[in-house]
Amino acid sequence: TLINDACKKARFIYEKKDSLKEKIEENDLHYLYYDIELKLALILANMEKEGILVDKDYLDKLESEIKIKLKDLEDKIYTISEEEFNISSPKQLGVILFEKLNIPYPKKSKNSNYSTDKEVLDKIRMFNPIVSLVEEYRMLSKLNSNYVVGLKEQIMSDNKIHTIYNQCLTRTGRLSSKDPNLQNIPNHDEYGRLIRKCFISKDGYSFLSSDYSQIELRLFAEFSNVDSLKEAFIHNEDIHRFTAAKIFNKELNEVTKEERSKAKAVNFGIIYGISSFGLANDLSINLNDAKDFIDKYMEKFNGIKEYMKKEVEEAKKLGYVKTIMNRKRPIDEIKSTNYMIRMQGERMALNTPIQGSGSDILKKAMVDIDTEFKNKNIKSKMLLQIHDELVFEVKEEEIEIVKEIVKEKMENAFKLSVPLVVDINVGKDLYEAK
Repeated sequence: TLINDACKKARFIYEKKDSLKEKIEENDLHYLYYDIELKLALILANMEKEGILVDKDYLDKLESEIKIKLKDLEDKIYTISEEEFNISSPKQLGVILFEKLNIPYPKKSKNSNYSTDKEVLDKIRMFNPIVSLVEEYRMLSKLNSNYVVGLKEQIMSDNKIHTIYNQCLTRTGRLSSKDPNLQNIPNHDEYGRLIRKCFISKDGYSFLSSDYSQIELRLFAEFSNVDSLKEAFIHNEDIHRFTAAKIFNKELNEVTKEERSKAKAVNFGIIYGISSFGLANDLSINLNDAKDFIDKYMEKFNGIKEYMKKEVEEAKKLGYVKTIMNRKRPIDEIKSTNYMIRMQGERMALNTPIQGSGSDILKKAMVDIDTEFKNKNIKSKMLLQIHDELVFEVKEEEIEIVKEIVKEKMENAFKLSVPLVVDINVGKDLYEAK
């Protein structure tokens, strides 16, 4: 079968090579293909082959800890419900919450098939402490099965995990990874972050993590060409605090933590084409307040509305959008007669140039760093790419030179009118290096 597959692929390449080369030139993709993607393929192959060392004993210990915590949560949940049931069964949980404990069901329902998804639990959390316990139970349960147990199953005989990178799978041009998906390691709650501790560096080496700071917001400021947003980045302001000060008509030092948090939701929401309804859900506020937030944002950052409108109209006219390095994404959804699908297409038209350009820039940085490592005969290696973050295994005596190379190449991978900024951390495991 393997020989068959290889022969079919070789034949396909032989037969299609010339026509594909013509299409590359026709679509002005010469640079993206030959200088970025083709060079990156070899870099990714080396990263997959190298793999990353895993501390299996640590995962065993974490699994035991999580099981104790899950048992404790089970006991607390059963005490409140006054009976044992399968907490992982939505049907049984629904009956306990909405019939036995009489928590008001937040959706219209004519039967006992209650939904107990995250959206529902968010709305009923204040009615009974059992809800928060169930949420924590679910989170730990998923963490244990998907990551702790899941990662242990992927450890190979060299005590390493060798993820596989997909270079041409996502429609935005971002890399994805599988077997296991190391781009999906949780990073928001403390237990999730602790998973990163299982990834350890070899003796005489440390991990160096380099992460683009808010690259998508910087690209949004670049593309929309709104002076005040660009100025905020140029002067190294806290962009969410800066946005909050504008929306709430306050001085920067007067902005509260809650106001900054709301501004952050609006900043990221705008990039992803969020609606008033979506923002109301995210911030747990009413629809009018959410609409007011978005209106104020558009008013204070004059030019964003026009930019968004122009992007959508151009996508409708051309049928595709492009990234900063000319990567094209066809968007058929934008011409759909179905309103929901059409709105989804508009969101893609707004988000793809930003997300895809962020990916293009990171890929260019990877190629530049790899070239510089070879030129300077650096023994340290690039191990992982996790969204906007690159992880290197660095020889102790090379830490300073690698820091210098990585920072310089990532921050200068592409010339924008706003600065690209990279945060660098070093540690013996991935938790320390974040």
